[in-house]
Amino acid sequence: MLLREGNQVAFYNLYERYCKRLYGFVLKYIKQEADAEEIVQEVFIKVWEARAKINTYSSFESFLFTIAYNATISLFRKRVTEKKYLEYLMSSQQVEMAPDAADEIHFHELNEKLHALLNELTTRQKEVFQLSREEGLSHEEIARKLNISVATVKKHLSNTLAFLKSNIDNSLIVNALFIHLFL
Repeated sequence: MLLREGNQVAFYNLYERYCKRLYGFVLKYIKQEADAEEIVQEVFIKVWEARAKINTYSSFESFLFTIAYNATISLFRKRVTEKKYLEYLMSSQQVEMAPDAADEIHFHELNEKLHALLNELTTRQKEVFQLSREEGLSHEEIARKLNISVATVKKHLSNTLAFLKSNIDNSLIVNALFIHLFL
């Protein structure tokens, strides 16, 4: 098999042969196009990384769809975990409809610290972050709107979140961040 030898043309041919079928398979379960596209990309990255270990005597198609199925299940698990964590944060916050003045002042102070950190970002990072977190756009929508690649959008978001995480060491500030982003 040429793929095992690192032949990029063989890899491209496999991609072209299975890409749409994998996408349809994943989309049937995920129901979100962006997530399905990411999983298909992840599958082919894993195939390329494991190309030397691929058994030419077993079904490549079965191997490919097993990777896609496992990646889909992993995404479901991740989403359930994220949802439970956010529910936990929200329940532990017990945000009231009419907070007292001290709570409101404290929240505004924390919010100002968050905005100060966001203002330290590059213009593009800030723009991508706001489109993602405040306007709720998908990676693909942001890429189209800013005329950049999806990979660049992901890199900006990853760098921004790493920056915020490294500069927010107080648990109250983290809670304020989640309140700001998810309420």
